[in-house]
Amino acid sequence: MGQQKAGFYERVDQALHDDFLRKALVDAQEKLREGKKTQSELLENWEDWRKRGEEIRRHTIENLDSYLEQFAKNAEKQGANVFFAKTKEEAVEYITRLAIEKEAKSVIKSKSMVSEEIHLNQALEAIGIEAIESDLGEYIIQLAKETPSHIIVPAIHKNKEQVAELFSKVAGEEIPDDPQILASFARKVLREKFLQADIGLSGANFAVAESGSIVLVSNEGNARLSTTVPKVHVVTMGMERIVPDWESLDTLISLLPRSATGQKITTYLTGITGPKRKADVDGPEEMHIIILDNGRSQILGTEYQNILHCIRCGACLNHCPVYRHIGGHAYGSVYSGPIGSVLTPLLEGLDDWKELPFACSLCGACSETCPVGIPLDDYLVKLRRDVVDSGNASWLEKKAFQTFGWVTGNPSIYQFGINLADTALKPFAEGDIIKKAPSVLGKWTKGKDLPKPPNQSFREWWEKKGEKQDGE
Repeated sequence: MGQQKAGFYERVDQALHDDFLRKALVDAQEKLREGKKTQSELLENWEDWRKRGEEIRRHTIENLDSYLEQFAKNAEKQGANVFFAKTKEEAVEYITRLAIEKEAKSVIKSKSMVSEEIHLNQALEAIGIEAIESDLGEYIIQLAKETPSHIIVPAIHKNKEQVAELFSKVAGEEIPDDPQILASFARKVLREKFLQADIGLSGANFAVAESGSIVLVSNEGNARLSTTVPKVHVVTMGMERIVPDWESLDTLISLLPRSATGQKITTYLTGITGPKRKADVDGPEEMHIIILDNGRSQILGTEYQNILHCIRCGACLNHCPVYRHIGGHAYGSVYSGPIGSVLTPLLEGLDDWKELPFACSLCGACSETCPVGIPLDDYLVKLRRDVVDSGNASWLEKKAFQTFGWVTGNPSIYQFGINLADTALKPFAEGDIIKKAPSVLGKWTKGKDLPKPPNQSFREWWEKKGEKQDGE
């Protein structure tokens, strides 16, 4: 999409100069954080719940092969077709082939991050099939030809005036920027799309191994319409979305909405086990479940394995100071924020995503808030190491650290540099702050204030203090 064409630093610069985006992010983060805090306190023993959630995810991922086999066996027993896609290309090929076989003209989608990951909409449109996002936020950004800015609040960067403008283009007449009127318009348009769609597509928040069921959480009801009205239901899910049983699900469902939106539970919690049965009055005639690998299996057995514990709540985004300033599009990947800064390089390689591990202040807020205890800040440090070890660090950065190591290894030269710093940086200072530093330091001062070196170093102050005390 448009915002991904520019380089990382260009996207960041654009976000930093978007006043509406930054205000929207601050407001949203504060609201979501406060909601999580309130619900965590009401649950009382939050840390015990977190510990239990982490144990469930750790056990599941450590035994992922057996639980995937159990899930597939039980899902097929209930009448579903299960396909393991090694790559995103295999997943797309399966879905497009199915759509052509069914002579589908349109696919109605409820929210699915995996479908974003495999760029399914573009693939469907390329063969003449309309793909319609039914989640209100996703529908808005689809009309804007953009990608989600947040895992759970995809249109966080849009205001009601911008939404009204998008809807007016669809309607062919002016739609007022009243939220109720906008929601009513979207409901009217999408209701027709639900009725006309040949295929309904959903993600899967969780998949229950003991029964072969998928579980969806939503607040709008669109997931139930997408999975019930069309004759064919397609599920796209990452291979790590498995939970062993319904008892384990109970713990994770208690953690997910509280961490994501500050709700005890979402408006709709839906469990789907196979397609329509003879006694059912509604439901799809066919159900296809695509379980995506796309690099996930390569993470198993590595020091980063726990990243697969993620339940996609978005809490790390809601507490991240970097995301607060630049939003999701600046990251350039499907998964943004701290989770995206770790997951994207692991799935797609450091060569194309070497900047993401550095899009972090290492404050630790992401790890502290993660409901399943993923050490995100620790992983970001390790990925920075991997960037250097893989040779992806820039020539200038390498030379800078080589020079720094040489200088600090020579006390006399180091002291000379300290003495020179105040004089050398004085032309770039305004009072006690350096506003526009030279060379690579300019990237820092472009977005932050850098204090001017003091006229007197600590070592000089200490020596003079000692002389004064000796003379007393």
